[in-house]
Amino acid sequence: MKIIKVADQIEGAQVAFDILKEKIENGAKTLGLATGSTPIELYNKMVASDLDFSDMRSVNLDEYVGLSKENSQSYYQFMKEHLFDKKPFKESFLPDGMATDIESHTKEYDAILEKYPVDLQILGIGNNGHIGFNEPGTAFNTQTHLVDLQENTIKANARFFENESDVPRQAISMGIASILKAKTIILMAYGQAKADAIAKTVNGPVTKDVPASVLQNHPEVYIIVDEEAASEL
Repeated sequence: MKIIKVADQIEGAQVAFDILKEKIENGAKTLGLATGSTPIELYNKMVASDLDFSDMRSVNLDEYVGLSKENSQSYYQFMKEHLFDKKPFKESFLPDGMATDIESHTKEYDAILEKYPVDLQILGIGNNGHIGFNEPGTAFNTQTHLVDLQENTIKANARFFENESDVPRQAISMGIASILKAKTIILMAYGQAKADAIAKTVNGPVTKDVPASVLQNHPEVYIIVDEEAASEL
């Protein structure tokens, strides 16, 4: 684990972009992407750059169950707005929140991940230490699966919706085992609210109670944090 302390999200995005650019120059072909506020500045830098993603593939971590691709709060729309409409990839894969047979769909998504191994995975982290939508208690050998979102995750995501009651209660997420298969992982965290989760991820025991702590077992992880997120290290 390499801990990189930065002044703010803008500097963190630049550090992440520099790592991403180097990996692409060294042959990376598949990027694992995340949603939420944390990676937005990174995507802005990707859009503003001269990097060409038209011969690359992307796979996203997760999607809400029950939201169609057309829904403004779907992660599909988030990725279109912040990256794909401006910097299209050869192919971009996201879980289908409207899949009628979720068990079959998760197996299909695992097959995509097997066919196109992730070279570089972007992660954020939840206040409770979740990565993707893998909530505390998730087994480390989990692959793509249906997740029941915990109450604090629902509350944290409510800011993106008109009402908290509009936040979906389930999601499809890459599992922890799926995430760990990435050759390189960049986790970004900003703000005091993430300090406890970061401290437990870096210094605490590897435990299912803090899903991100399993990253201690990965050979190449960069953790990019501002002063507040790093305050309990």
